[in-house]
Amino acid sequence: MSKVKTAFFCQNCGYESVKWVGQCPSCGQWNTFVEELVQKETKAKNDWKDFQDEKRIQKTIALHEVKTSEEKRLLTPDVELNRVLGGGIVPGSIVLIAGEPGIGKSTLFLQIGLSLENNTVLYISGEESDQQIKMRADRIKEMHRSKENFFLLTETSTQVIFQEIKKLKPQLVIVDSVQTLQSPFIDSSPGSVSQIRECTAELQRFAKETNTPVFLIGHITKDGSIAGPKILEHMVDTVLQFEGDRHYAYRILRTLKNRFGSTAELGIYEMTDGGMRAVTNPSEILITQKEDHLSGIGIAATIEGMRPLLIEVQALVTQSVYGTPQRTVSGFDLRRLQLLLAVLEKRGGFHFGMKDVFLNIAGGLKIEDPSIDLAVLCALLSSYEDVPLPQQICFAGEVGLSGEIRAVNRIEQRIAEAEKLGFEKIIVSKYNQALRQATAKQKFNIEIIPMGRVDEVYAFLF
Repeated sequence: MSKVKTAFFCQNCGYESVKWVGQCPSCGQWNTFVEELVQKETKAKNDWKDFQDEKRIQKTIALHEVKTSEEKRLLTPDVELNRVLGGGIVPGSIVLIAGEPGIGKSTLFLQIGLSLENNTVLYISGEESDQQIKMRADRIKEMHRSKENFFLLTETSTQVIFQEIKKLKPQLVIVDSVQTLQSPFIDSSPGSVSQIRECTAELQRFAKETNTPVFLIGHITKDGSIAGPKILEHMVDTVLQFEGDRHYAYRILRTLKNRFGSTAELGIYEMTDGGMRAVTNPSEILITQKEDHLSGIGIAATIEGMRPLLIEVQALVTQSVYGTPQRTVSGFDLRRLQLLLAVLEKRGGFHFGMKDVFLNIAGGLKIEDPSIDLAVLCALLSSYEDVPLPQQICFAGEVGLSGEIRAVNRIEQRIAEAEKLGFEKIIVSKYNQALRQATAKQKFNIEIIPMGRVDEVYAFLF
């Protein structure tokens, strides 16, 4: 008999070692090494000859001989998912979706599977029974029409799953979740590093050889990173993060990695009784409709991926009671706020050193676009002076350390979005070259106010 091979794996990062060690050399975590069997038996590889029409013969080929053609994508009725994936589902792609428990991952992808009427969809669940999935499907409005080509399989063994796939020949496979799968070739518990790696490798081979797209739903650890080894994210083509607070109705689908499109895309959903509803115009939900004029609120024109958004920045400046003033932010970088406060102290003579400053991006968004600097600065000044900003004005500009307003990219899209939402004025940087070209090409019905310095903006607004 051949000797059974074992190895020790770090359960946090997937580092492999021949012997047990107390601290992982890769991630620095203590007592995370677990012994796992690496080789149990010789593998009976799955062969997909009967699945596809022609078997691809592998041979070396010169780059100029490769024929390029536009990849035909599978479009879903969900416009937000199509955008986040870069224009639809690519055949043969493998997509990993991760998020908090109870955020709606299974609901969203069950809904997408049900909405694809002309495609055979196989939904594999290792976490729920057939009855549980049927109850959820009845709740989703998509189920009201007859669904004959949507199939369920509650199974965790990859061997059984591939036998069923060979019989059914689906055009889309959804796996919920990859941490529950178990390969008979690896003798360790489901969810361990070697099991996740082996099961994902088998699914990846199936996806590439048969040109069938596969969606893998994954878990996350308590610190928010995707559970399993880091290699899991390298093996898949696209990584999507499903974010949001369970206490809010809105969810955000964000791209972390995409081999077929932009990684800066963002889709917004609303959780309703009938499943997930795609929010096609998020600017309207991110700006609160209010009748009173309140101080400390500024509207910023930002860009997430290819999509322009108008977001509300809320600031509160109060007299500090304790010796050390507080700086509290939500959805914005704390160091960036401290930098903007230093600019106001030095260039404007405003004494924020004795004030508590609180900043919030409305709607639960996390924004990294530097173009919201000007809106943050104006919201801070508005709260400092306790004077409301005019309601029909918005801002797009980055603030430099010397107090100048720097140019931002894709300015014409920001202006067009502000105009569409009924804003009358937008303050931008006067150093924007693209602005002159855009205004020369098309006539905007919104008043564009170019400014060069922070003190000019203060004099204009207050």
